Amino acid sequence: MYALHKLRGMGLTVQVFETGDGVGGTWYWNRYPGARVDVKSMEYNLPFDPDLDQDWEWTEKYPPQEELRRYLDHVADRLDLRRDIRLTTRVTEAVYAEPAQRWLVRTNRGDEVTAQYVIMATGCLSAAKLPEVPGLESYTGRWYHTGHWPEEPVDFAGKRVGVVGTGSSGVHVIPLIAQQAAALTVFQRTPNFVVPANNHPIDPEHQRSVKADYVRFRQANRESAFGTAFPPATRSALDVSDEERTAYFARNWHSPDNHPAGLLVGYTDMITNKEANDTVAQYVRDRIADIVDDPAVAAALQPVDHPFGTKRPCVGTDYYETYNLPHVSLVDVRTTPIAEITPSGIRTSEQEYALDTIVFATGFDAMTGALSRIDIRGRGGMALGEKWADGPRTYLGIAVAGFPNLFTITGPGSPSVLSNMAVSIEQHVEWVADALVALRERGASTIEATVEAEDAWTQHVDEVSRMTLYPTADSYYLGANVPGKPRVFLPYAGGVGLYRKTCDEVAANDYHGFALG
Repeated sequence: MYALHKLRGMGLTVQVFETGDGVGGTWYWNRYPGARVDVKSMEYNLPFDPDLDQDWEWTEKYPPQEELRRYLDHVADRLDLRRDIRLTTRVTEAVYAEPAQRWLVRTNRGDEVTAQYVIMATGCLSAAKLPEVPGLESYTGRWYHTGHWPEEPVDFAGKRVGVVGTGSSGVHVIPLIAQQAAALTVFQRTPNFVVPANNHPIDPEHQRSVKADYVRFRQANRESAFGTAFPPATRSALDVSDEERTAYFARNWHSPDNHPAGLLVGYTDMITNKEANDTVAQYVRDRIADIVDDPAVAAALQPVDHPFGTKRPCVGTDYYETYNLPHVSLVDVRTTPIAEITPSGIRTSEQEYALDTIVFATGFDAMTGALSRIDIRGRGGMALGEKWADGPRTYLGIAVAGFPNLFTITGPGSPSVLSNMAVSIEQHVEWVADALVALRERGASTIEATVEAEDAWTQHVDEVSRMTLYPTADSYYLGANVPGKPRVFLPYAGGVGLYRKTCDEVAANDYHGFALG
């Protein structure tokens, strides 16, 4: 949406193809009960129009999907974006024609469009995946995936419901399903660290104060590590007493102004030093033990196989408390794996569970999944899937050698899922727009990453990740949730502010690492 508005304002002709029958991307598809963003509303909006910043009134600290979708619909209407968006249309193929220096884009509706530039705004978490277990086609009940929830409400009243997955969408949906279902069985493979949302209506005075200082507020986010500004840490977690450190964790845990990244940013080494990270990981495990009545269930819910923050921390409301309800049970499928979906439910290695409804909260083929589902071919007919067979290779996460005039918004090799996505999307769209202006001023028609620049950046992304604890977790950051996917750290862990500075330096240095032709 921002790319459409920005490029149209430059006098370019833009055509957007969208698979859904509405705008909003993530906030169109993820309609499951309890869906909400994990970034504060005043920081999670789009800088299309200063007047829009002032006009839109947010209602909650972490707005729900319904409010975010209304906001994005409002943006589309206010900026008259819909006339250039073709809905219910999926791009199936994008092929670069070398003599003409044009892309040929085909869709599932028979469209054939030629374009000088192609921007892949396909999203990092948009290719939903189901668990790799047989038998789903035999199941006689109703089943849903949180990433493709129906428009109409789903009634769980009186039903025996199974939820598979305890990542972010599972953490959101489980407490609300428990309020309706006669029985809820949660199938958990890997417990996650869940930070209390402490959600609440926004104080009108706070909203006014942010709006009065939005320019400085936004700039601070752009220069921060995660795309949301915090006071800079100055000490190691190991340089303070246990009492001081615990008091800091407690303030963040209980504060109505808390943030899921808050537990990571108070000290300098939480994501680089295992001993330092152990202090916050144990603090959260202790809180789980305090909340959950059954010691065995509490132990099963405590993550022990990955450091805190090496998977994006989940934000929940009454998540752990839900397991104290008498009709809610937890099944550890790491010790008793799911063997198959049967006509009547789910069978593990130990027993079968009869279920009227199954909810798959099993996440996405992250970062590369949406791109790999399109047949993208660059110079010489090279398929992007072939080039990325051993893992994605990009320059700055925004361009790929051998694929001229193709841009990947928040692509692999950029901060993306380690950041406030609104800030990262804004930065990429503006960088692309500036690059197209530079091409026009030079009389050039193509921009393409060089192999050397791509190799150096891919190596840099890997080296930076190895300076952190991120690679120690089996997370979607490494594609570990998709069998057979190359184990490569996909986002850039150097921080939003540093990454932005690098991109700006590349542009200022006559687009160093790019060939302009």
